[in-house]
Amino acid sequence: MSLPSLLQGSAAVWGASLTAEGVNFALAAPDATGVDLCLFDETGSTELQRLALPGCTGGVWHGLLPGAGAGPVYGYRVHGPWAPAQGHRFNPAKVLLDPYALEVVGRYDGSELHWAHTPESARGSQQTDARDNAATALKARVSAALPPASAGPVIEARQRVMYELHVKGFTRLHPGVPAHLQGTYAGLAHPAAIAHLTALGVTTLSVMPVAARADEERLQHLGLSNYWGYSPIAWSAPEPRYWSGTPGSTPRSEFRAMVDALHAAGLEVVLDVVYNHTAETDELGPTLSLRGIANSTYYHLEPGDAARYINWTGCGNCVNLNHPLVLRTVMDSLRTWVLDYGVDGFRFDLAPVMARGTRDTGYRFNPHAPWLAAVAQDPVLRDRLMVAEPWDIGPGGYQLGAFPSGWLEWNDRFRDTQRSAWLRHSTSRGALANRLAGSADAFTPSARPAHSSVNLVTAHDGFNLMDVVSYCERHNDANGEHNRDGHGHNLSVNHGVEGTSDDSHVVQARARHRRTLLAATLLSLGTPMLLAGDELGHTQGGNNNAYCQDNATTWLRWDAVVQHETAFVARVIALRKRLEALQAAGWWRGHASDSGSGPIARWALPDGSPLQAADWDAPAGGPMSVTLQADTPQALVLLLNPAREAQAFELPPGAWCLALDTAHPELPAESSALVGSVLLQADSLMLLTT
Repeated sequence: MSLPSLLQGSAAVWGASLTAEGVNFALAAPDATGVDLCLFDETGSTELQRLALPGCTGGVWHGLLPGAGAGPVYGYRVHGPWAPAQGHRFNPAKVLLDPYALEVVGRYDGSELHWAHTPESARGSQQTDARDNAATALKARVSAALPPASAGPVIEARQRVMYELHVKGFTRLHPGVPAHLQGTYAGLAHPAAIAHLTALGVTTLSVMPVAARADEERLQHLGLSNYWGYSPIAWSAPEPRYWSGTPGSTPRSEFRAMVDALHAAGLEVVLDVVYNHTAETDELGPTLSLRGIANSTYYHLEPGDAARYINWTGCGNCVNLNHPLVLRTVMDSLRTWVLDYGVDGFRFDLAPVMARGTRDTGYRFNPHAPWLAAVAQDPVLRDRLMVAEPWDIGPGGYQLGAFPSGWLEWNDRFRDTQRSAWLRHSTSRGALANRLAGSADAFTPSARPAHSSVNLVTAHDGFNLMDVVSYCERHNDANGEHNRDGHGHNLSVNHGVEGTSDDSHVVQARARHRRTLLAATLLSLGTPMLLAGDELGHTQGGNNNAYCQDNATTWLRWDAVVQHETAFVARVIALRKRLEALQAAGWWRGHASDSGSGPIARWALPDGSPLQAADWDAPAGGPMSVTLQADTPQALVLLLNPAREAQAFELPPGAWCLALDTAHPELPAESSALVGSVLLQADSLMLLTT
């Protein structure tokens, strides 16, 4: 039976939206000369009908399919000039995915069929490819609305503890999660998975990207995939590969149910999002969506050669959020994740890309960029947790501390200083103290709150914690790039053995260093973030760029109990939550007369004397202590010994209770009050309370 013709419809709501009259389709393609809506069978493999969108308002093409509801599978063919030198790459032979897709049908197979240019012209003057890719192109499914999202818990900024995880990797090998749910949204929502998170005491999950992705052609040819998810193709659609396939559910509904379950357990959900680039890569990449819809609008193109893309991301292209059409698309997507899926905030990959200016300003980072201004005033987004990865590889790309007040920023200086101090013994006391005290050099106390710095020693990118103390060199051969990828400056140690070891002395030294780095992260001023698996002793075999390893390299091992530090981490988090002086309520002060609400911090040498200028600046650093006194009767002392030998410390007057010693995973069953002095082992941290 032939489907009805399209009615005029409306340009007001972009994407495929359900109305009382049917489904309204609207696609922003301002340079196009025409747009066809293509309807497919349930599988997306057979094109059933091709209908020209009859309306065009302000560059938005639109039409209404009367009587239709949720379920139809569709794509677009967009007509216009093929003129790469002018930035136009229209090719109606290629079916394109709606940028507003909420559910993706199919999977990009890496075939040259999805190039808009002919294979033989890839390296020269590009010519249009006339082959039709409809059978295997990515399509969208018209989706029904989800019920209202649940409200997330209210987490005080001063008590927030973040935990970065991968949806699949966290549960793929979890013995308590049923096999058919392992590695899925439903698996992360399972009580066994949630039990570990609540036992740790973390408050906020930083979930690695789940937007539907298209794996790079190169990876597919190697039998690999972009496992981390930093290759998005549908910004608002949950990745279908993490759907369990449970009857009656969809990727959308299962992701939402996961968020609801995490909320019910008192956990915030911050979603890692990638709006700085797309999976269409550079000028030699596939035409899957934006490139064939409005290439010169969506992407930053080289000023002198519009056939090429500016590449501040290292991924082939950069999305241009200076254009109102693109900004609206991204803002609508962010609101979708909040309103439809219930997420509590976002971590923005390579955030400076999104806030760069125009050619007239040299594309410099702009702290008042349209995107940042739009987020600040948006009633849905302005009160959500916003976290920036504050760097990219473009000019002036390092922008730590430059984001607006209220934003959190990943602090790689904290990471490098902690590793250098505890593992390499090559950091001054002043540098270490600066990081422990919130990195005031980057986050000016007069302008930013004390929780602005996301303190981390590991993240998905780079060595995980076990590998930081087990490898001196990266071992990334499995990535297919001849071990040239990944960071070469890891500030790691291997304790005399490269890789795994059964030597008890090596095992113990590595465990002590792990505990010290974990404790330093959790007890420093700011917002601590842990990497999932670090508490378990998970190793990636020295791979410090495991973005393409969807296998046991990245799937957390829950059975290596001998390496677990879970109880230790839980105890440190509990201390942080209980002791006001350890929370990020205000910047540490040097004197009671100083402005602010943070505790008084008194730094001292091991003999109890105040540090002098030479003590702060000595390049090899050395042992020191800091006494913190908040607006409560309780005081605490952190003893820090980033040195190769044990060190005796003279304690401040009074009796002190041992709350933590990273040289020992557990406290003694009974411990008497400490008075006078105490011996702290090498590369260890001790916390004492009154």
